[in-house]
Amino acid sequence: MILHKMKKILLSSPHLSGRELPYVQQAFDTNWIAPLGPNVHGFEQELCAYVGREHAAALSSGTAAIHLALVMLGVSAGNVVLCQSFTFAASANPIVYQGAIPVFIDSESDTWNLCPEALEKSLKHYAKLGKRPKAVIGVHLYGMPAKMREILALCEAFGVPFVEDAAEALGSTYFGQKAGSFGTMSVLSFNGNKIITTSGGGALLSDNENFIKKAKFLATQARDEAPHYQHSEIGYNYRMSNVSAGIGRGQLEVIDERVAQRRANFDFYKKALGKLPSVTFQLEPAGHFSNRWLTCLTIDPPQSGGVRRRETVRLALAEANIESRPLWKPMHLQPVFKDAPYFGGKVAESLFDRGLCLPSGSNLESADLEYISLEINKLFH
Repeated sequence: MILHKMKKILLSSPHLSGRELPYVQQAFDTNWIAPLGPNVHGFEQELCAYVGREHAAALSSGTAAIHLALVMLGVSAGNVVLCQSFTFAASANPIVYQGAIPVFIDSESDTWNLCPEALEKSLKHYAKLGKRPKAVIGVHLYGMPAKMREILALCEAFGVPFVEDAAEALGSTYFGQKAGSFGTMSVLSFNGNKIITTSGGGALLSDNENFIKKAKFLATQARDEAPHYQHSEIGYNYRMSNVSAGIGRGQLEVIDERVAQRRANFDFYKKALGKLPSVTFQLEPAGHFSNRWLTCLTIDPPQSGGVRRRETVRLALAEANIESRPLWKPMHLQPVFKDAPYFGGKVAESLFDRGLCLPSGSNLESADLEYISLEINKLFH
């Protein structure tokens, strides 16, 4: 126990395999340290092959990928963009970058993702107003695929493009189809806490070649073909470096192993904590296969006598030198979005109030998992 008190157990730390080194060394040996280069091109091709997309642009972040997706769809000032409320701010902030209006949609209780019923209500509402939304942004939260059949059917019926935020879901599948291959465009993140990392980075993927070509152009400051620096459009500094892409290539080689390790974490927690009367885990409905990027549970205070709340557990874990985190605070509850329209009920709010993310790194040791589970069990007995 003393050992664990000294060594903080992190929520989701990077897990290097050693396979990154040859790619990074090649970048150093060839002095190709700047953005772009062979590793960037190779990483894009390998992502497409793994996910099942035709084209990819490796970028500086998942946020940049969402921003460029909205630019590709012509989102501009005054447009409406529908967005899952229960998510990280990066899913929604690019809407505001474009001067558009974010409209937030509640989650459903099965997968915790975009609720098809609430989405349909919002689409019908704007159809009556004659103001078709420019895009729908849906997220596969904590690696759990959303109900894509229902969501895509609604988007098609109302003629609205779907942007798939698969930032947390690389390696997940929905009825056998890889996350990152749905919708008009899809987004990945390789932040340091993700299932694989490039230290920081992301990618935009699509089967539409023109979208990805234009995204790459804009991501390199929209520099025109000329011997001097000439710009006919406003661009961004959004491309991934050759070194970072090299890290990503090595990480991608072990993605299936990382998924298996994270799913094993979930299985351990479920067995160790699943019988506690007030604890439930995020479901995995039929046809959904989650990478279990983070293992998440909810704690129902009425069942536990109102004593063992999410914050009680989180603070106790922090005292034991264990990092945990509340589930995402819904966007429609964020001060910065307090005036944004919202469709749905209280599912996202309830999940935020009751939910907790447990340490889930693929590099956790069995002793770590046993220690975490012991500390949680102590609070319920």
